[in-house]
Amino acid sequence: MARRKRLFIPGLSVHVIQRGNNRVSIFGDQADYEVFLMFLRTAATRYGVAVHGYVLMTNHSHLIVTPADALALPQTMKELGGRYVQYYNRKHQRIGTLWTGRYRDLHIHDERYWLTCLRYVEQNPLRAQMIRSPEEYPWSSYRVHAMGEDPDWLELHHVYLALGRNNQERQAAYRALFRAPVSEAETVQLREHWRRPGVRRGSDPGPDPRLTPSSSPIVLASQAAAPPMIPSRSRS
Repeated sequence: MARRKRLFIPGLSVHVIQRGNNRVSIFGDQADYEVFLMFLRTAATRYGVAVHGYVLMTNHSHLIVTPADALALPQTMKELGGRYVQYYNRKHQRIGTLWTGRYRDLHIHDERYWLTCLRYVEQNPLRAQMIRSPEEYPWSSYRVHAMGEDPDWLELHHVYLALGRNNQERQAAYRALFRAPVSEAETVQLREHWRRPGVRRGSDPGPDPRLTPSSSPIVLASQAAAPPMIPSRSRS
């Protein structure tokens, strides 16, 4: 059976998911996380993939990226996967594959979903009850977006940058948005969005008509971060 051809749409971000084979752990200690990120940074820089967000879980990883061309993401994931498996097998004295087949690439067609997807990715450790507060988890991009940690090799996406006029405003708005867990309804919407019908490969699907402007994550974040309005007293 022929493999599905990877879809590329210029300027479109992609949610990438890579899972361990049979849910096996893909990280054994802190050094493994660090090496994975080093390999990711090297490959993404080499092939032209902007990495905006990530989380590394025990047996899988999530990335939010924007590839520069049709070959950028496949080449990046091929190099990352190959180098990391060689490193991991040698270190942990194992043989064979580490991954469950090919990585999944889910395109974020509507920018109003972009921050919801980022929250979904960075809230993984909270949903798994691995931590009590998101800043406790060192293997995600949360502290870059919410606390101003030096992004170094990460590229801040223009949807995130639109949250405020400066770093402080953007971080406050994102923290306010992040405090609300991604709801079951939002999760369902994300999944439906990733498999929206009637979208031809390589075409621009346009905005999802089910979302209103007031439900935009940018609008919701700005509303949550804004101070409460105090009604003025009439002078009678």
